[in-house]
Amino acid sequence: MRYALLINLLPESYAGLGEEEIAAVNAEYIALRADERVIGGEQLQPAETATTVRSAGGELLVTDGPFADTKEVFGGFFIVEAADLDAALEVAARVPAVRMGGSVEVRPLVEF
Repeated sequence: MRYALLINLLPESYAGLGEEEIAAVNAEYIALRADERVIGGEQLQPAETATTVRSAGGELLVTDGPFADTKEVFGGFFIVEAADLDAALEVAARVPAVRMGGSVEVRPLVEF
C-alpha cells in the first residue's frame, strides 16, 4: 500500500542551529530518500512564498501567503510503499521534523 507522509514543520525549528547541525538534519532527509520504501517526495519553498486561491461569492480570490494561520506549516512530503500502516509509521518516525517539534501526518493513498 502507498502512503503519503505529510511533513509539518515549526517555522522556527531551524533557528539557533549552526551550519553543521543543519547539514546533519538535511543528511537525515537525504538518507530517508535512500530508503527503498520511499518512492517519491519533495521539499516545499517556505510558506511565505505561497499564493492561495479560493472562491467567495462567485469571485476568485487570490492572496499572497498561506491560507491558514497555524503553528506548523506544510514543508514537504514523502510517498512510501509499505506493507502496512506500521511500516509507514516506522518511516514517518525517522523524519527529523518529528523530533524538532513538528509532525508527520500519515495517510493512505487512494489506489485506482
